[in-house]
Amino acid sequence: MLVLRGLSCPSPTATVLTIGNFDGVHRGHRALLARLRDAADQAGLPAAVLTFEPHPREFFSPDSAPARLSTLREKLELLADAGVGVVAVYRFDAPFAALSADQFIEKVLVEGLKARHLLIGDDFRFGTKRGGDFALLQRAGATWGFGVEAMGSVVEGGERVSSSAVRAALAGGDMDHAARLLSRPYSIDGRVVRGQQLGRQLGFPTANIRIKHDPLPLCGVFAVEVAGLGAPGQPPIAGVANLGVRPTVEGTRRPLLEVHLFDFSGDIYGRHLSVRFVKKLRDEMRFAGLDALKAQIAQDALDARAFFAVRSPR
Repeated sequence: MLVLRGLSCPSPTATVLTIGNFDGVHRGHRALLARLRDAADQAGLPAAVLTFEPHPREFFSPDSAPARLSTLREKLELLADAGVGVVAVYRFDAPFAALSADQFIEKVLVEGLKARHLLIGDDFRFGTKRGGDFALLQRAGATWGFGVEAMGSVVEGGERVSSSAVRAALAGGDMDHAARLLSRPYSIDGRVVRGQQLGRQLGFPTANIRIKHDPLPLCGVFAVEVAGLGAPGQPPIAGVANLGVRPTVEGTRRPLLEVHLFDFSGDIYGRHLSVRFVKKLRDEMRFAGLDALKAQIAQDALDARAFFAVRSPR
């Protein structure tokens, strides 16, 4: 997959294009991307996605922006898995936000990404003060020579599939509902780094995984599956994970992801892992001391093992 960075990196070819934040790349996004691939195949052009970094809401309202479901790296991997051939990552900053709708069309769609066909969601707005809409794109397409197509929302059980719906499911601890909306278990990727070795002292060695999600879309203690340790194609390893700020042990401002892997040993420092959250066991809590914390960790491990013992095989 070709990744283009900003207006200074125009597409080398004409494209069939869609635009969006694609946070989490959920079922609604995947339906849009499937239609994009079909249109691209028919046109004999690459399927291209324009996305933004940071999220526009992080630019306009940093203190109230929603928790991200995916980092940029995770999003690019998910888009590649969905068959996208070109991703343009444009920095959403003051100059970009100041582009009028007409300037956005000319500089970004026509000159930058050479759009021959544009597929957008039914609520897409663009340009300064969100002044651009589907009708304006249709008029511009007649002038500049690109087609425009809108796609409606995907509905699951009467609910519109959206990044907001996924966040709500995760915040409520409903991993099954989040997985239905995403068409996969929710996961966080990161590299294993050295920690304080406290888990080992308590009898439960953990892989400390560096994460960039802040704020978190979920927190607590979970039964998890961890991919990235075996050979390609091997099943993930089950475990139990704490995602949060460790209130019992001095606490930390930045979130931490600590995973205890079941029936596994080995030096995995530096490995890049994907942690899939399949069942929430409890909220994160503060304990009176390390003995109480150790007892609860032991119970969490038993609860996670019991979950995997009765879980239906995939």
